[in-house]
Formats: sequence, structure tokens, C-alpha cells
Amino acid sequence: MTGNAIEITGLRKTYAGQKGTPPKDALKGVDLSIPSGSIFGLLGPNGAGKSTLINILAGLVTKSAGQVRIWGFDQDVNPRQSRAAIGVMPQELNIDPFFTPRGALEVQAGLYGVPRSQRRTDEILSLIGLSDKADAYARTLSGGMRRRLLLGKALVHAPQVLVLDEPTAGVDIELRQMLWENVRALNARGMTIILTTHYLEEAQEMCDEIAIIDHGEVIVRDRTETLLGRLDAKTLILRLEEPVTGLSLPEGVTAEDRPGGVLALSYRRGTVTAGALLAAVVEAGGIVLDVTSEEADLEDVFLSLTTGEAA
Repeated sequence: MTGNAIEITGLRKTYAGQKGTPPKDALKGVDLSIPSGSIFGLLGPNGAGKSTLINILAGLVTKSAGQVRIWGFDQDVNPRQSRAAIGVMPQELNIDPFFTPRGALEVQAGLYGVPRSQRRTDEILSLIGLSDKADAYARTLSGGMRRRLLLGKALVHAPQVLVLDEPTAGVDIELRQMLWENVRALNARGMTIILTTHYLEEAQEMCDEIAIIDHGEVIVRDRTETLLGRLDAKTLILRLEEPVTGLSLPEGVTAEDRPGGVLALSYRRGTVTAGALLAAVVEAGGIVLDVTSEEADLEDVFLSLTTGEAA
């Protein structure tokens, strides 16, 4: 499919208040399109509305207003087709402890109406690294293995769109790397991936585009590299032979002495150049032994947009 895998227009969700409390607007007219074949990051602080949005996409929560189209199917007009086009790996480990991985995948496939001849149970077990545990009770699996099984359950009906809700929360580095290898392989086959995560470095590394939600609204959506470019903050790291005194710096530049004879100069690339800072240090008698730099990362962008703080 070309174009957008998901199109959301004017999406609202209002939860009724209880015991005299006012209603709560979880989503306030969200407009969002997600290109097919992309790895799309959906970020936001706790309570921003991410889970509500995902649950609406999955058909688990009824929206208050707006339109949702998944793989071209309108949720209101073609609810079964739209739900079949999406698979969700939830954050919660909701697995029946008395099922084996093979049994859990077979039951999930049956719930989606996948004929036995079209089921890919063994292929999925191999993909998620559970072939050797295929017939073990789920209650005997480690937390990481259970999380892998959740991914397998999301794939049984061969969805065009896969939602990963905090997939690496609380898992070890080895499992995290294996999961991302699987995600890249699925995306290479054309599957659209939607990722929510609190590990911003993961989003920075994995996602083509990112939308940030705060207080039920999309406050920014752009390509990852463009978002990073919105903050022009940079830090020049100088290792000096000995500390300098009487250093005269351009307006807006801050200096920080770090251990090991390191001087860190923070500045805005739009107003000051690294060359000008180096010249100022040399003019003050500094002898520079080494030069490196630090760039703004996605965490800086996230904090800047959700708290109003500058990086």
C-alpha cells in the first residue's frame, strides 16, 4: 500500500467524571497520518493520551468523535477489516499461564479467523526465539520470554500495521537487541511499525518520524532528524593543558569546568561559531589538547516541547 497506513482526523475521547468530578478530555481533536512502511514513534509524558489513542486504534476503546482509517478501512464502516489490519503488542503481560506458546498462538489465530492451513505458528515461534519453548507452559517462561510471546500473538493474523506499546520496558539488553532486529526485519518486509517508548534513545535510533503528544494533543510531528535540528544547542568540549583565566566569551555562551582539565562551552550554532570560541580560548592563553562536541538529542527536544524548557 502506498500513502498512509493510518489516518486520524479530529479524534476525541472524553471520559465521564465520577462522583461530581468533571469529564476528562483524554484526546482533544487529534489529527495524525502515519505513512505506510514507516517506523513511527508516538511519544509523550505519562497521561498524555498515548494509551487511549492506541486502544482506540486496537478497537478496545470507543472514541467520542472523529474518524480513524486503518489500511484504508474506516473503523465505523468496516470495523472487522480495520481491526484485522492492525496488531498490538501491549505493555501488560496478559498471558494465560496454562497455555503453551504454541497453544497461545493457535488460539489467537483462531480468534482472528485464520484458517489452519494459513497459520504460521512455527514461523512466528522461530522469529521470536521460542521454538525450544513451544510446548512449555507460559507460567514457566521468564518475563522476557513472555514479552516475546506477546509480539508473536500480535503477528498471528499477518497485520499490515504493528503497534509496540513500551515493548522493551524492564527487559535486558540482549532481549532488547533481538526485539529491534525483529522489528527491522518486519519493517523491511513492508510492515508499518508504531512505537511508543520511554527510552528516547530508542526512538531516536529506530524511528523515521515522530509525533509528540501532550495533554491529549499532538504538539509536534516531524521527521526525527528535523526534530533534532529544531534545537541548535551545542557544547564544545575542550581538554586544556591547564585552566585558563580571564576568558572573554561571546554573549549567550556558558562555560563549565569539568574534571580532568576539561572546559565545556555551550552555545547556539545560529549565533556563535566553534571557531570563535576556540579563538577566544587561545587568546586567553589556553593550550588545547583535544576537541570534541556534544549535540542536542531527542530527550532535549522532548523536554523542550513538553515542559517549555530550553535545552
